[in-house]
Amino acid sequence: MSEDSKVKIDVEGVDRIKLKTRDDQDVGSVAVHSTGAQQDAIIQNVAENFSPIIGGNNSEGQSGQASPESSAQPQQPKTTEQTLVQPPPVPTQAADSGIFYDFNFGMRVSVPKPPEGEGWRIQLYDKDAEVGLLDQPCFDVGHAATAKHHFLNGKITISKINKEGVQEVIFTHDYDAKGKDVLIVFPVGSLGDSLGWMPYADKFRKKHQCNVTVALGKPLIELFEKSYPEIKFLDATEYAKKEPKDRHPFYASYYIGLFFKDDDNHWQPQDFRQVGLHRTAGYILGVDPTEEAPKLTVDDDTRPIEEPYVVIATHASTQCKYWNNPYGWYHVVKFLKSVGYRVVCIDKEYAFGRDLVWNHIPNGVEDQTGPRSLKERARWLKHAEFFVGLSSGLAWLAWGAGVPSVIISGFTHPSTEYDTPYRVFSTHVCNGCWNDIRYQFDHSNFLYCPKHQNTPRQFECTKGISHQHVIETIKKIPGCRTEVIEQV
Repeated sequence: MSEDSKVKIDVEGVDRIKLKTRDDQDVGSVAVHSTGAQQDAIIQNVAENFSPIIGGNNSEGQSGQASPESSAQPQQPKTTEQTLVQPPPVPTQAADSGIFYDFNFGMRVSVPKPPEGEGWRIQLYDKDAEVGLLDQPCFDVGHAATAKHHFLNGKITISKINKEGVQEVIFTHDYDAKGKDVLIVFPVGSLGDSLGWMPYADKFRKKHQCNVTVALGKPLIELFEKSYPEIKFLDATEYAKKEPKDRHPFYASYYIGLFFKDDDNHWQPQDFRQVGLHRTAGYILGVDPTEEAPKLTVDDDTRPIEEPYVVIATHASTQCKYWNNPYGWYHVVKFLKSVGYRVVCIDKEYAFGRDLVWNHIPNGVEDQTGPRSLKERARWLKHAEFFVGLSSGLAWLAWGAGVPSVIISGFTHPSTEYDTPYRVFSTHVCNGCWNDIRYQFDHSNFLYCPKHQNTPRQFECTKGISHQHVIETIKKIPGCRTEVIEQV
């Protein structure tokens, strides 16, 4: 075989991701005159020289050649605890020549077995970053997918390689979700997260003019379905039970979550601890990450009580999110009642904790805890003078209800949640462990405190927040009562 018939790869620049000969002529424009054995050698040489542009030859997590073994099946980071609806096992969109493709769990493509001695060239390209993600030959049934699962403005190109090594582009597709069906998946069991993410799903719908379906926990659907009539909602738990063949063939799907060990940013382009719990959805979906309050539907819009009242929520999922000043809530409730407010607690549980550590709602509040719907809690919030709570799901519900919110936090940095002028946070003690990427949050440890657990400094991030600090912040709310009218 002559030197100018050998094939090499030039990966310097997007426009030159092509098969080339030694004298830099495109293989597709070169008539290669060779015997059958030489033709086989050319194709084999193509296979040996192709490699993904990002990561080099056989880099970790990438195979050197697209093959039946290079599956597009999802592999979640081991530390991700959310249970997400899995994507279809094979691409859903059909093209000519037996090619299938989609954008479910990244860019994915499947090609059939080519005729003997022929092959395919699969190219996946990020148009926004102007980067080639995959440039591979395949000489059998092949499946290829990007390692990135978040939104990519991608392009798929499939070329056919004949027995002479000549290429012909037979399929190309640029991402275009307009008028197509797109699935956005939220993990089940999260309240605040889903409330913060919902506006970004709607931003995606508007940006791409597509038909968006959101799969999430059933209790949240009744809050959203009337507020977002252009979006279809699915019970994620029930949808996940369906056989793959019974699921809708979505053009694209995206998975929103908090991915702690995503070191290579496969699931999220920015670590959620650095951009905010809600804004991470904007980055995953490729839309403007500027925060926007969720829209909620409250069927019964009447005031639950006539007198002015304040809603509080004192429980959280782990102890580090509590206000761990043992006298804090006592003094705040006493102040609120002394200036004429009724104080109503809408936590789900009267008491919450683990093992020997249990937290109770403050003494002297009106108890509206229990198995109430989120709509009922939103009703209490909507008509309240203001809300006082923690970094918890009910704080996000208060945001959606449009009520002024006082948020007391130490474990989470203020950038974690939505912006409020009534944030109570102290920099004079250890703080912000949630946002410190050196520590992975341990969901199984109710007393998690990565720096000071089992020491006198445990939970000092909120133990160090005084009741005076909270009360003075409350007084900044326009119209807040400050004159004592009754000694409590």
